[in-house]
Amino acid sequence: MTALVDPDDVPEWMGGLVKATAEIDARAFTRIKPPPDGTGRPAAVLMLFGDGPSGPDVLLLRRADTLGSHPGQVAFPGGAADPTDDGPVDTALREAFEETGVLREGVRPVATLPRLYVPVSGFVVTPVLAHWDEPSPVAPVDSAETAAVARVPISHLADPANRFRVSHPSGYIGPAFAAPGMLVWGFTAGLLDGLLALGGWERPWDGADVRDLDLALRAVEVS
Repeated sequence: MTALVDPDDVPEWMGGLVKATAEIDARAFTRIKPPPDGTGRPAAVLMLFGDGPSGPDVLLLRRADTLGSHPGQVAFPGGAADPTDDGPVDTALREAFEETGVLREGVRPVATLPRLYVPVSGFVVTPVLAHWDEPSPVAPVDSAETAAVARVPISHLADPANRFRVSHPSGYIGPAFAAPGMLVWGFTAGLLDGLLALGGWERPWDGADVRDLDLALRAVEVS
């Protein structure tokens, strides 16, 4: 991890996460190794934590169902780097504004985490950990790209009742979270799974509860 601020210069509830990520590598989130330097498409995501009305929360969005890449999936704000971006932090903040309207002036980047490879898209993603010092209103900026935006409380994600694993016809089995009106799975769920553990927020949950992905998606849609 590359620290961008003093780990003690964040809210107490976030301090444990920042300190725990200081010595980690990509294996804390995935077993997939990034390709050699110079290959893969650079991208970044903004893992934005704030003090919400229901306690500490994280900003998530649901991608539009009409998108050609990962339609309908829940994700952190973010995307591919532009040639004019000044590194992954700039990419993450730009994309977050374009997708959710979050104002970069109120966001304090805390650290960049190890690069993670997403084989399906070919992206090499740099997660940017940040604190929302001055929250701004957020909503889908372009309905063709973003279907919904939500601040999801950490307590909700950590609740064992909202945690299970999902199975994909490809053979993939991985962590998932049921959030209001959305199912978090895949790359984003893997990141959240690691962040909850590192932040000391994880509660014992039933990892043997494996659900069919399609059925889990339908259950969330009607809940």
